[in-house]
Amino acid sequence: QEQLVESGGGLVQPGESLTLSCAADGSGSSRYVVGWFRQTPGKEREFVAAIKYNGQYTFYADSVKGRFTVSRDSAKKTSYLQMNNLTPGDTAVYYCAASRTIIQSNIRNERGYGNWGQGTQVTVSS
Repeated sequence: QEQLVESGGGLVQPGESLTLSCAADGSGSSRYVVGWFRQTPGKEREFVAAIKYNGQYTFYADSVKGRFTVSRDSAKKTSYLQMNNLTPGDTAVYYCAASRTIIQSNIRNERGYGNWGQGTQVTVSS
């Protein structure tokens, strides 16, 4: 299975934007669902967004809908999470995950994903 590598995290001020990338390193096909999750200390990892392999279907947590956009470039085997109008509440370690077998009803459940990146820190602070 491919190794997932996230990048793009950092420190931004409230209201600013940031784009995270999740690149799959491997020779397999790009036919997999990509999920984005985030976690803060002491809390469980929570679903943020997901995109199906063809890019036509996307899913968002209510807390980020309208501010975050998930996309993918299948040729580059890379998924992106564009985050706009960030707030301190968005501060977390962000993870991408992939699954070739997850069903749509389970797409918001971290247990449906078997391949995870290492995570990237996003800090929103003035």
